[in-house]
Amino acid sequence: MLKWLRRGAREVNRIDRDLVQASARIPRSPLDPGLKALTTAANHSVLWLTIAAVLARRKGVARRAAFRGGLAIAGASVTANAVVKPIAPRRRPAAEDVPTRRTLPDPPESSSFPSGHAASAAAFTTAVALESPLAGAALAPVAAAVAYSRVHTGVHWPSDVAAGMLLGTGIALGTRRWWPVRPDLPAVTRRAPVAPGLPDGNGLLVLVNTGSGADGVDPGPEVVEALPAARVLHPDAGSDLAEELERAVDDGTRAIGVAGGDGTVTCAATVAAGLGLPLAVIPAGTLNHFARDVGLDGVAHTAEAVQEGCAVTVDLGAVCVDEGLERPFVNTASLGAYPDTVRWRERYEDRWGKWPTAVAAVLMSFRHSTPLTVRIGGRSRRVWMVFVGNGPYHPGGISPACRPRLDTGLLDVRYLRADLPFSRARFVLSAITGTVERSRAYVQWECPELEVEVEGNTEAVATDGEIGASGRHFRFRSQRAALLVYRPG
Repeated sequence: MLKWLRRGAREVNRIDRDLVQASARIPRSPLDPGLKALTTAANHSVLWLTIAAVLARRKGVARRAAFRGGLAIAGASVTANAVVKPIAPRRRPAAEDVPTRRTLPDPPESSSFPSGHAASAAAFTTAVALESPLAGAALAPVAAAVAYSRVHTGVHWPSDVAAGMLLGTGIALGTRRWWPVRPDLPAVTRRAPVAPGLPDGNGLLVLVNTGSGADGVDPGPEVVEALPAARVLHPDAGSDLAEELERAVDDGTRAIGVAGGDGTVTCAATVAAGLGLPLAVIPAGTLNHFARDVGLDGVAHTAEAVQEGCAVTVDLGAVCVDEGLERPFVNTASLGAYPDTVRWRERYEDRWGKWPTAVAAVLMSFRHSTPLTVRIGGRSRRVWMVFVGNGPYHPGGISPACRPRLDTGLLDVRYLRADLPFSRARFVLSAITGTVERSRAYVQWECPELEVEVEGNTEAVATDGEIGASGRHFRFRSQRAALLVYRPG
């Protein structure tokens, strides 16, 4: 075996030398300074991070592609530079093998194998392509040019570049294990038999929350342009959105509209379901989970459905705290660590920004949260958190990405146990290896109703990213086909 490996290594070295010599014989051209500039721009992944910043300015697929690309770059850079290079040292091509006009003024001195530039280029491009094949195709020639520039400038052997690209591609594909790619198709649900068609939005009352989203853009003008006959309600900052909306409803209101994030959508859905009116959702928040599951991607999409009268029926989740009034939710409710995350995020997001604060909040709450002692599913457990989804989420584990159906009449119940030895360490290890679903610390099932009793101090429930009432007894249930939502046919 060792003899075959040595023979294979000699053959790779021979091919590398032949390819480097072939590259060196390419005549002088404008590509020489262009490739030098390109390879320099890709130092420390500056080129890719700049592209990610541009993509992140747009909502939806582009922003998800930017975040996945950044995650893939981080994994590829650490693996290539901190793991593989130290254990697989290799000399770089000799300077005299490459024309002087191509050489870099400050060539790298670390191990030649693998190419970190090629790894980052492949990782970013593949990750972007997972979310947006069109954007990935546009970036592929740039990634290929960056990879070749490492050979053209004489700092890597071709096999270094090939290994780097394989490494980066593999890490980008591996992100699907922790962050599943969301399918393009909307969730399956029942088509509503009757929904009023509202030409130009006549009879539609739209609640616009200008505080939703990460861009600080008021969606009101876009709503007025798409649905000029609709009434647009701009509530005051800090006001009770549901109360403001209920007061604005009159005899001419035939449907409720909402432009905002999931928390705002929940307020509007509560009013619409209570009045038996259809809901028009205009995604204008940061993540827009509910709108994406329904299959809505912008004002024009929603306006089309409203004017045509196309709608579907979906389930609503509801939670009752200590026998009080039920509070609906369109996506998820939770107890434990997640409410702690929301509190921490709300405290610091004005100072740090929404996304950096969200990441920091997850880390801080996981580190400092206290386990709850609850009775759930007929068992007494100590848990880190309890997750309740309005409908079954896919996949299982810690990364529920989407709901294939919105009309099952079921709740998706998950919790993380804290009553096992080294439960936090076991959870982290299973999360890193992508084996949470097989871990004893993770429990999941589906049911139409759920009761959770908390021992000790009262606990707050979070619904759709908002902190709700505190109590000790929580009753969750699925309200089947409780909401009529506009969606194009």
